[in-house]
Amino acid sequence: MTDHDLVRGARERLTQAATGLARTPLSLLGLPLIPLQLVTYPLILVTVGVPLLLLFTALARRYTGFFRRWAAGVLGVEIPPPYRLPENRGPMTRVRTVATDPATWRDLAFLPVNAITGVFCGVVPMALWLGGAFGFMVPLLWLTNANSIEYTLVDIDTPGGFVLAPMIGTAYLALAWWATPRIPRLHARVVKWLLAPSANATLTDRVRVLADSRADTVDAQAAELRRIERDLHDGAQARLVALGMSLGMAEELLARDPRAAQELLAEARQSSTLALAELRNLVRGIHPPVLADRGLDGALRALALAHPLPVEVDLELSGRPEAPVESAAYFAVAETLTNVAKHSGATGAWVRVRHEHGRLSLMIGDDGRGGAAASEGGGLRGIERRLAAFDGTLGIASPVGGPTIVTMELPCELSSVKTSSSSGTA
Repeated sequence: MTDHDLVRGARERLTQAATGLARTPLSLLGLPLIPLQLVTYPLILVTVGVPLLLLFTALARRYTGFFRRWAAGVLGVEIPPPYRLPENRGPMTRVRTVATDPATWRDLAFLPVNAITGVFCGVVPMALWLGGAFGFMVPLLWLTNANSIEYTLVDIDTPGGFVLAPMIGTAYLALAWWATPRIPRLHARVVKWLLAPSANATLTDRVRVLADSRADTVDAQAAELRRIERDLHDGAQARLVALGMSLGMAEELLARDPRAAQELLAEARQSSTLALAELRNLVRGIHPPVLADRGLDGALRALALAHPLPVEVDLELSGRPEAPVESAAYFAVAETLTNVAKHSGATGAWVRVRHEHGRLSLMIGDDGRGGAAASEGGGLRGIERRLAAFDGTLGIASPVGGPTIVTMELPCELSSVKTSSSSGTA
């Protein structure tokens, strides 16, 4: 370690120690919330306690939310809020939800623990630095006015104390160097232990998410079946019925009017061609053959070639995703590009596909007017439901004026059967 690195490291640790000391009063500010919140529970019987309880609970949650975000930044992990959501917005329902929520009482337990931990973790690092600095000041003070100083830890009137004080100061500085970055992490771990969702709450939330995802999946499948039934009824089925009627009429006219029968047969042939084309389009909407034959790379490139706007495809995969995930990714990109063509006013778009850390990542961007959002009943909301069935996520960055970037992630593993790495403009 060079002298420059040593000085920079010492400056960073001193800044960190000073920040921790400045955070110490904030750890004590939560203590008044304990009696303020507890006294409101008996007052619920006289009605005035209802708004007071909601007010002081909201203040406590904002206070704990600050430390939750701080601890998440220190530890580098997400600490989500563990609170229950009321079924409706009625005041009594909210009071009942707050009063029976275990997270509310964990917040109250956190306040005194945080006061003690915050003061300890804020004071100790700075005390170690000051103790180390004082150890080196002792000889100087002894040289200037040794007889007027009383130093209880080291007898500086002796040559041994004169030498021992800097040694103790060095030990203090070494301990301060080691402890300064670790003590805030200790405080952050205490915060996470008390404010992070419990295992039971996490499991409950996970069950709720899976139930919602399953309901969305069932609704999406039902809508897809209705679409297929409608397309068959209005398209191919109607043409096949017309084909049967034309063939029956041609059979009757074949003996007495061959020319008319020939025209009916030509019409029947045309109807069969159209019915076959509609069936192919219907099958392509269920699972495109190009996706099964050429994988996600070929399917996205074919999709880009058929798009009315120039679309750049940049795909790097070390294998093929599982078929359901591959199909979901394809239709998600297809729906997004359809929205780009219909609503964005863009002059071009791009698609980027990667697989990192066990997740298939897709990014679709355009240079349009922006303002896209996953509104209920919209295409992006449908994509979100489709991805949720695979525990996937959808992110939208679309400021007004553009550009728009839609990010999708799906957990999946790749097979080693095929390796595709390509980049280009379709």
